[in-house]
Amino acid sequence: MELLEYLNGAVTPYHAVELSTNCLEEAGFVEQKLEEPFAPERGGRYFIRIFGTGLVAYTIGKDFVPGDVLHIAAAHTDAPCLRVKPKAELMSGEYKRLDIEVYGGAILNTWYDRPLSMAGRVALRGENAYSPCLKTIDFKRPLLTIPNLAIHMNREVNKGVECKPQRDLLPLLGLLREEDSKEAYVKELLAKELKVEAEKILDYDLTVYCHEPACFIGEESEFISAPRLDNQISCYALLQAICAGEHKTAGIDMIVLYDHEEIGSRSKQGADSALTSAILERIYAAFGAENAKLQEALVKSILLSVDAAHALHPNRQDVYDPVNRATLNKGVALKINSSQRYVFDTETVAMLQVLCEENDVLYQKVANHADLAGGSTLGPIISSWLPMRGIDIGVPLLAMHSARELAGREDISGLTRLVTAFFS
Repeated sequence: MELLEYLNGAVTPYHAVELSTNCLEEAGFVEQKLEEPFAPERGGRYFIRIFGTGLVAYTIGKDFVPGDVLHIAAAHTDAPCLRVKPKAELMSGEYKRLDIEVYGGAILNTWYDRPLSMAGRVALRGENAYSPCLKTIDFKRPLLTIPNLAIHMNREVNKGVECKPQRDLLPLLGLLREEDSKEAYVKELLAKELKVEAEKILDYDLTVYCHEPACFIGEESEFISAPRLDNQISCYALLQAICAGEHKTAGIDMIVLYDHEEIGSRSKQGADSALTSAILERIYAAFGAENAKLQEALVKSILLSVDAAHALHPNRQDVYDPVNRATLNKGVALKINSSQRYVFDTETVAMLQVLCEENDVLYQKVANHADLAGGSTLGPIISSWLPMRGIDIGVPLLAMHSARELAGREDISGLTRLVTAFFS
């Protein structure tokens, strides 16, 4: 699957997982289910769906012995967006609108005046209370928009005006027709799309997303502009790497695509959970190994936390460190932060430098401006559960957390080659 195809299809974590499992199955990976006993074999390739929005995939060396080195790379499937509330119908005169809330740290004013669509999961009445029928949905067409207030009524807008989500970010769906239900037009819309009766819809988890497709941009098409680059480009790179990696004679290679990173990772499919350690323990138990062997392996193993990095902004260079900064298409960022907001130690940084040099991958060491705290990532959270060496890396982005972000085309290629080398 090509990068643009993946970016355009991975409109929610549900869809990212579906696309990813399709890629893995084509590469010969076999599904394991969390609710069933694990029975991995040496030389095998496996994937595990994690509650619909997370994913684990791993390969086992043909001569694997418990205690061998683990190579783990992690990314996340979620992105800042607008989420639809349980009762979403809002009337304003004859206008039909949606009631939403903001998910994650979005740049709110970038959502105005764009063609928006809606996607997610719908729960239908099943055979019994404990078995609802789950359907993934994507309208795949311009369905909504959030109109700006004209400058004539908002004269201070170019000086910076606060955006209040409950007032200003309610998407416009359409005009109320006589046949529409004022109390259930969202359910009616979902029922029509799914070709089911509205009464069968019990619940939904819906995301409003930017419908503009990903594209290459720039004088020589050297950049890529798209929604959700943070962190779907990392998910894509990890998938390509785990699928392309040759079978090793020893060790375990693993990718973990977590959900809920943008809101703190504290969920059953988030990085701040027992998820990864529990899966590793079950794999080891399937080989009859004691937990002590896993602990021995972790101490000598390596974690790549693969997220996005901040690229130097052409118009605001004053908010970046004067020397420790990243530029688009100048290489993968090795992210350094003395407060451990990014996971790293000097040994692991040195390892990655050599790995980059041996595989002709450009890299840049990056640190934040000392007056700015910056963000955090999966890395420190995972390493608090799994005591192993690790490093935060990623593709530098402009407009991070905007409705559309910008990355360097060569950086994405370099990241894929680096993670492939990490697994090889």
